[in-house]
Amino acid sequence: QLQLVESGGGLVQPGGSLRLSCTASGFALDSYAVGWFRQAPGKEREGVSCIGYNGSHSKYAVSVKGRFTISRDYAKNTVGLQMNSLKAEDTDVYYCARERPPYQSFCTLDVTRGGYDPWGQGTQVTVSS
Repeated sequence: QLQLVESGGGLVQPGGSLRLSCTASGFALDSYAVGWFRQAPGKEREGVSCIGYNGSHSKYAVSVKGRFTISRDYAKNTVGLQMNSLKAEDTDVYYCARERPPYQSFCTLDVTRGGYDPWGQGTQVTVSS
């Protein structure tokens, strides 16, 4: 069964940091571009960051650029999202997804254009004092 699982979410104070991790089972994550997205209740899913299958290209939403860093760990078959200088407006459920087809060096943050599938179940990030 193809599955992605997000972990690392939690409650953090403004200015704090969290590291999210996306772990794959049932397939080799290192063959695919991977994206991180977030969604609040009643809002559309928003692209946060993505990285190509070989790690040579990454992209960030304007709202997180300079604060978030996406990376790949090929040995662990995971993709991480380091989130620093967190703000209250970063509070959301965060999802990861692989972008099909495989072996794409470039990725898109547009969830309607990228062939993102499957999706994880999401991990809650809450930034509050």
